[in-house]
Amino acid sequence: MLHSFVLPFLVAVGLQAQAPVPPQPKNESAELCLSCHGDRQMSVSLPSGETRSLFVDAPVFAASVHGGKLGCTDCHTEMTEIPHPTRPFRTKREFTIAYYEACKRCHFANYSKTLDSVHYASVARGDKMAPTCVDCHGAHDITPASQPKSRISKTCAACHSGVSATYAKSVHGRALIAERNADVPSCTDCHRSHDIAGPHAPGWRLNSPELCASCHADEKKMQKYGLSTKVMQTYLADFHGMTASLQKSTASADRGRVAALCVDCHGVHDIGKTKGPDAAAMQANLEKTCQKCHPGANKSFSAAWMSHYEPTLQKAPMVYAVRIGYLILIPFMIGGLVLQILLHLWRVVVNR
Repeated sequence: MLHSFVLPFLVAVGLQAQAPVPPQPKNESAELCLSCHGDRQMSVSLPSGETRSLFVDAPVFAASVHGGKLGCTDCHTEMTEIPHPTRPFRTKREFTIAYYEACKRCHFANYSKTLDSVHYASVARGDKMAPTCVDCHGAHDITPASQPKSRISKTCAACHSGVSATYAKSVHGRALIAERNADVPSCTDCHRSHDIAGPHAPGWRLNSPELCASCHADEKKMQKYGLSTKVMQTYLADFHGMTASLQKSTASADRGRVAALCVDCHGVHDIGKTKGPDAAAMQANLEKTCQKCHPGANKSFSAAWMSHYEPTLQKAPMVYAVRIGYLILIPFMIGGLVLQILLHLWRVVVNR
């Protein structure tokens, strides 16, 4: 009787010992930290006269990507004793920059990319206002990367307010911010996120058509908006595109400044629609762009350009007729010349 009771009991105990332990919250220490840092009034006065808040909103942190995964000391590695050791921060900005290095322990790949960015170049120069990880991503309130793209432009606007205001009025900005259309490019689609290159970086201008083509050559995406996907094809087929392609293949990328690129005619952050209210401004900008390389160019000069259209009987019938004529005439001319040479050779052989 005793044996029949003890055996199941031992089996049950053994199974319980082997059962996986439920995942424990990584931030067990957070409860201890929040006993002080959960106070909204908690702050510290810095030598600069600034006041740095030390409050951590527990629900906000719990909802962040790190909440429940990381403990406080995973980032604040030096805060292992109570009272905490004194840190020699003179300003709030020094405090922020000091924790820039903390992110690389987990995100080393992205951290490495920032070392080649225009932002890190500012940090290396000693610019205290240069953006760091927490300026863009936040600290205790970091949200998932799946958040709406419209948030990106707002993040960049914290430093680039003028550019952001211009972008918000553009065809891309209106669609992204007002309509939440994820198809249009945000700041990071063109400038990238961690390895941001400066606008004067070698090759930046010559690479810009490829940026535009990443969306405008996407047939599935452009079909939704009734836009042609032949913009890149027609650009590369005309003299501007051919010049840019030739210059890109040479060693000196700066020579690309003499070639007209997408951004020269359409703008950068102020891109408007080619039809409707924006069309007049677009045409005026096109005329000014032509005049940079073609002094004396007027409206008729810029209007003579076929833009990104291919000639058809409906669009530019005269150009279409000339094109067809050349397609027929040139092969006949070449064929006739080849035939003449062959006949001449034949006559030489016969006369011998």
